[in-house]
Amino acid sequence: MVHLSRKNFILLVLLTLCWGINWPVMKLGVQDYPPLTFRVMGMLLGLPAIAFAARLQGVSLAIRRDQLKTVLILSVPNMMVWHIFIILGVKMLSSGRAAILGYTMPVWALLAGLLFFGDKVTRMAWIGVGCALAGAVLLLSNEFSALSGQPLGSLLALIAAAGWGYGTVAMKRTKIDIPTVSLTFWMLAVTTPLLLILAVAFEFEAWKMPNMVEWAAIVFNGLLVFGFAHVVWFQLARTLPPVASSLSVMMIPVVGVFSGAWLLNEVPHWQDYGAMVLILISMSTVLLKRQEKNPI
Repeated sequence: MVHLSRKNFILLVLLTLCWGINWPVMKLGVQDYPPLTFRVMGMLLGLPAIAFAARLQGVSLAIRRDQLKTVLILSVPNMMVWHIFIILGVKMLSSGRAAILGYTMPVWALLAGLLFFGDKVTRMAWIGVGCALAGAVLLLSNEFSALSGQPLGSLLALIAAAGWGYGTVAMKRTKIDIPTVSLTFWMLAVTTPLLLILAVAFEFEAWKMPNMVEWAAIVFNGLLVFGFAHVVWFQLARTLPPVASSLSVMMIPVVGVFSGAWLLNEVPHWQDYGAMVLILISMSTVLLKRQEKNPI
């Protein structure tokens, strides 16, 4: 039986809704706006929001010089690969489809642990890998068969998920003596200039003043996704029962699919529903079983 305090339950619901609804919000933001520039503007708002959250918690953002290399290494898969490839994928895909593919991340984390860190994989986990692969292939086959399909968008979302999965395992295996909120701040801080350089190099001619909808999406990402969701997740991940945190992550792509249908009038196809079921089965075999044995 999972027991949650009222405060943690409310935070968990808000976190799930925030990350889930963010998929159609991102789609609204990048439909007619350069995607890398959109992401940079959200990060620029997110940095002071995270710094403010750290101050409220009494956490110092100071790090030593010898820790900068580790921060940079961790930021490559967790921030650079994830944010660059997923925002490009969202530009090409429906928001629900991008959410489903993005949250194949736990399976990629399992494979990264096997390939790079020598982790053992159970038979049930291999079933989960097979379900995730089947779900991804189902969505890719639909993109290839549709005249307006974007198979490249699906591949970009999978690359983003793989980077995030590897980065999650690498972060757990890396010993660095700074608070997680500070680590998040500095990973975002070293990623933002890179995205700005890419935005200038590839999107400068498309730069324009955001309209009201685009501004709202940028503010939502900067304050609620970076400033609120990231900080709250790190706090809850240390205090919640493992099943509760796992189920929260599993609900995010579901919220993403149905909020996309509500906000953007996206019509999910049978392939989307089939892939969502396969991904949820996959996540349950990878997340719930592993975390019951190894609580956060």
